[in-house]
Amino acid sequence: MLLCSKHSLNVRYFYNINEISNDIWKELDCESNRYFHRKYLEALQLNNSSIKFAYIVLLNENNSPVALATIQIVDFYLDSVQNDMQSVVEWVKCMGRKLGLIPPENVFKILTCGNTFVSGEHGVFIKDNQDKNTIIRSIAKAVVDFENLSAKNSADVFMFKDFENISEFTTSLHDEGYNSFNVDPNMVLHLEPNWSSLDDYLTALKTKFRVKARKAFKLSELLKTEDVTAGRLSELFPEMTSLYKTVSTKASFNLGDFNLKTYKTLKENLGDNYILKVYWLEDKLVGFLSGVFNQESLDAHFVGIDYVNNRQYAIYQRILYDYISLGIAKKVKTINFGRTASEIKSSVGAVPQDLTIYLRHKKTIPNRILSLFLNRIQPSEFTQRHPFKLKD
Repeated sequence: MLLCSKHSLNVRYFYNINEISNDIWKELDCESNRYFHRKYLEALQLNNSSIKFAYIVLLNENNSPVALATIQIVDFYLDSVQNDMQSVVEWVKCMGRKLGLIPPENVFKILTCGNTFVSGEHGVFIKDNQDKNTIIRSIAKAVVDFENLSAKNSADVFMFKDFENISEFTTSLHDEGYNSFNVDPNMVLHLEPNWSSLDDYLTALKTKFRVKARKAFKLSELLKTEDVTAGRLSELFPEMTSLYKTVSTKASFNLGDFNLKTYKTLKENLGDNYILKVYWLEDKLVGFLSGVFNQESLDAHFVGIDYVNNRQYAIYQRILYDYISLGIAKKVKTINFGRTASEIKSSVGAVPQDLTIYLRHKKTIPNRILSLFLNRIQPSEFTQRHPFKLKD
């Protein structure tokens, strides 16, 4: 643990989640949000050794904690960017090499204030009745100071990830040199409070979309599902990892690979609040879903799909409907499906939630070039479907 008091608020840095005292956790009172629960954060840090984790705690003049920020330093390879963004990346490589700003291996170390593995505003917790802009400015300065503390903390780029659009923090972060941009939106399904089963959801659909759902259930009849326990994961891990890789490699923008061994710790630490379900076609594993129940939401985590069998057996559609069934059973208000496959998610009722990312290079001239790059990034276009009947 390191202490710094160069800002209006005192700053403490921790390199391990278990270094943060019980008194701090108690005063922050943040653990009702799973993403700021020490057991969730412990699972990420314990199983993803390729990422450097750290934590910032801000304290007021009375030395009482008022905010927590999570830091993750990841290696990001430009060559990993695919699909619609490839032309933009090629332009960045060309400009960067001419100016000597792009390393030969095309790798950037990104210091992220946020959650690398989940879409949403899960990187900064601020207690109620605080001046949020003052805290965000303090965290932005603390992030830079953290990078300067040690060569081990070295990063090329700083990122504040996934703030809801239009963020109240935009001015504060722009003043600190950050550039803002939007990538593909988080797709969110709002559940009606009177839905008590999946049949209620299906009844709310227009005929065309209800027929589509029934067809998916018919095609997926041969699939057998299994709720996975922590003890069962070691047997399924190789096949699940292979399925995960088939999905993750299709993503146009992926900050880092998730080690599926994290699932075992998440199940042990969070119990029924973390869900894992696998799909069998006879004796072949052809899919899985994962997710976390957080307050009044079900957040879809990673999925795995056997694309060879996906169309014939409607594996991905079945996964989406199973998320909905799980959410209704738990009486959550929303299901956060994440960023990818926006159109098919909209066909089950999800609507886009725009999220803003803030990025800055640690050097002034590269930061100006970075702003030109970010101006070229646009969210992927898709046709928004409207599957629900109009309400009376």
